[in-house]
Amino acid sequence: MKFKVGDKVKFIDEMGGGVITGIIDSRLVKVKTDDGFEMPVISSELIPDYRSMPTEDTAAQKVTSVIQAVEEDKPELISAINPWGKIHEENGVYLAFEPHEQQWLLTGEMDVILLNNTSYELLYSLFLERSNEIEGVDFSSVPANSKIIIETISREEIENWTRGYLQLLFHSDLPRKVYLPVHSVIDIRTGRFFKEGSYHANTLLNGKAIIVTIITQNALTVASDSEADRKTDIGIEQNKAMSVKPKPLIDKYKTATGEAVVDLHIGELIDNILGLSSLDMLKIQINTFKKILESAIISDYHKVTFIHGVGNGVLKDTIVKELTEYEGLENRMASITKFGVGAIDIVIKFKE
Repeated sequence: MKFKVGDKVKFIDEMGGGVITGIIDSRLVKVKTDDGFEMPVISSELIPDYRSMPTEDTAAQKVTSVIQAVEEDKPELISAINPWGKIHEENGVYLAFEPHEQQWLLTGEMDVILLNNTSYELLYSLFLERSNEIEGVDFSSVPANSKIIIETISREEIENWTRGYLQLLFHSDLPRKVYLPVHSVIDIRTGRFFKEGSYHANTLLNGKAIIVTIITQNALTVASDSEADRKTDIGIEQNKAMSVKPKPLIDKYKTATGEAVVDLHIGELIDNILGLSSLDMLKIQINTFKKILESAIISDYHKVTFIHGVGNGVLKDTIVKELTEYEGLENRMASITKFGVGAIDIVIKFKE
């Protein structure tokens, strides 16, 4: 059942109840209990407090009840990001796919969520490639530090959400910086949705999800402050165009200035593992690791996080062994909050 702010509710499995004070997402609401405490509660664990409802059974009240029922079925799509805890993810814009059934990550419906983890109001336009055509799917705005559920989809619809484009505008009444619009390409491997290792715990959402970085705030381009700056920028771009350099491999995985996250799960590196032995797959993973690490060193990155998964520990042990061949590197366990226990941070120290 859908609830709205102000509804009086009772707990199904416990004594007492309270009042709905906020809608977090399609499954969670905030409840202020009779004792004055505010806490998140799963909607399915609540029922309306029928004692607070009118008892007269007039025709007018029946009409009102029908209208209210229709309104209750309209989900509150916009809500704050993690109002009860600290957000550890980089400031920026993210696209997430969060399964409803967290105990069965590979089945059931999932929410497609756009997260605006910035202090700017976000205006967005979403286009998806479907049946060899581009379709304008949604456009709206998201307040600062908020998220919006774009749509709830079934597993059969996933293929329609893997390729497309997001265009973004950032607005603030008193901005510290003015950013240029963003055009981002969405290109997600369909196979990611059918691997439990693709769904990670995070501090942006309440459950595990596939989270795609659209752009971090540090990567946004600041608008020039003057016409002279604009002309200078044009000249720089023209000079760049005359001498185009190949884009460093590490930039494909960039999440912030000097930082990157690389998923070494074999399904993220190749499309078809048919006929490959465990040793073959390990060689591919290690070769990829070395190429990306060396690209990061050359490109002056200071930290690269490699997701190796849990498994039997062979890939992690091999990575640590390979690191002995390099100077000026340190390794440590990556953030458990963001990656669980299946990732390692490589810190690159610059020579003075």
